[in-house]
Amino acid sequence: MRADLPTGTVTFLVTDVEGSTRLLYELGTERYADALAGHRSVVRSAAAARGGVEVDTQGDAFLLAFPIASDALAAAVAITDTLAPGPVNVRIGLHTGTALVTDEGYVGEDVHVASRVAAAGHGGQVLVSAATAVLVTEPLLELGEHRLKDIAAPVTLFQLGDGSFPPLRTHASSNLPRPASSFVGREQELQAVLARIAGGARFLTLTGPGGSGKTRLALEAAAALAPDFGAGAVWVGLASLRDPDLVGEAIARAAGARNGLADHIGERRLLLVVDNFEQVVAAAPELSAVVAACPNLTVLVTSRERLRVDGEVEFPVPPLAATEAVTLFCERAQVDSSDEIAELCRRLDSLPLGVELAAARASAFSPAQILERMGAGLDLLRGGRDADPRQATLRATIAWSHDLLSGGERRLFHRLSEHRRDSKNASPELLDRIRIDLESLDLSPALPPGRMAHGVLLPSFLGFFLPLTWLAHLAGLGLGGVWAALTVFVVVRLVGMLSRVRGTAWAVAGAVR
Repeated sequence: MRADLPTGTVTFLVTDVEGSTRLLYELGTERYADALAGHRSVVRSAAAARGGVEVDTQGDAFLLAFPIASDALAAAVAITDTLAPGPVNVRIGLHTGTALVTDEGYVGEDVHVASRVAAAGHGGQVLVSAATAVLVTEPLLELGEHRLKDIAAPVTLFQLGDGSFPPLRTHASSNLPRPASSFVGREQELQAVLARIAGGARFLTLTGPGGSGKTRLALEAAAALAPDFGAGAVWVGLASLRDPDLVGEAIARAAGARNGLADHIGERRLLLVVDNFEQVVAAAPELSAVVAACPNLTVLVTSRERLRVDGEVEFPVPPLAATEAVTLFCERAQVDSSDEIAELCRRLDSLPLGVELAAARASAFSPAQILERMGAGLDLLRGGRDADPRQATLRATIAWSHDLLSGGERRLFHRLSEHRRDSKNASPELLDRIRIDLESLDLSPALPPGRMAHGVLLPSFLGFFLPLTWLAHLAGLGLGGVWAALTVFVVVRLVGMLSRVRGTAWAVAGAVR
């Protein structure tokens, strides 16, 4: 065992020259050798003057050990200040811990952590782990939690000084997907979501029908919010799950939790983004309990229906504004705007998915031709080979919502289509069955009465149009109080917002009283 090495709690200081290969080519062999020798002299002098011991050196990197953390930090300052005017830029990392002392030096995880901390930085930057930060009095700039290569747990890092450097070379502190396409419109909605979070909402659910842009809005909001969360942002996609019992495990796995999600998060300031919750809503209380147990956790959820748990704040995602829908189509299709495009977007209810799918067909059909063919069915508008199967076509998007309906809801859904060709003469028996179905389902009014589906979206999925005269006939036969419930069911729940989502339905328009 080396007698000169500090024992017990030790602060490890690791240095590394940034861009050494590039510097070799810039300076040439002889000048580079001189610069490297000068750098080594500076490092060794700074360490020796402050009680540090040189443990090892490999190439242009040093491993130093100090019995006192403040002395290690002082040595780091001396090294960077002395080398600053010259061509050699050194990145330095400090971490405090314990390690086994051997004849060769130290063996232990803390030595590796110190090395990874240094590797995360840039030339002239001094990074300090939380374990060292608590032992020094110098002001440090907190950089949040970061995942270091081969280190299981995230490490909170600090920077000495307020210098400006590029992002750290760490594994992403968030796993947010990075969309390949641009974000068009939605500025008001984005600012509103950010304002909800800033206002204290810790469980925010973005609701809306399939294809309304919930996921993309959540991604943009999360990207804007992530820097404010020291523990980063964790993205969890649930589209492939149907069993609510698996939701907790999926979230824990994404967050890196091994012994319970709530215990893992604790008091860390973390943003959790959970996408596609509608088919596993039974797991919502479990997620709500985690939010209650973790005071600094914020959850952003997307779902076709509200989760109905304590603390939930709902944000209904409306269709795009008319001008935004046109802009989206033109940007995706790389064409100039026209009246035909505006009409096409209107027929698609400014639904982002519909607009994007239509734009994907612009290379084969003009906007006018797409308009002419829309009545042929929902499969005309089809996404690319890499499209999510749920959103490859508008039919698939609506079918996903239909598949989530209960047996009674599906029965009513199908009965409404039985007399599509003879709606004025709908049989009293059918109307009675519909009345019974409506009364047995817990449907609450959510939209102003008299709003009915239009266009080609829901009607094309059903294979029929629900004529306004037929619904007016229902109302005239005394259904009265269930008129709004029927409208909500057809327009909102059946297209994906489900039973109690409150918000703007993308397939509604036209007045009937």
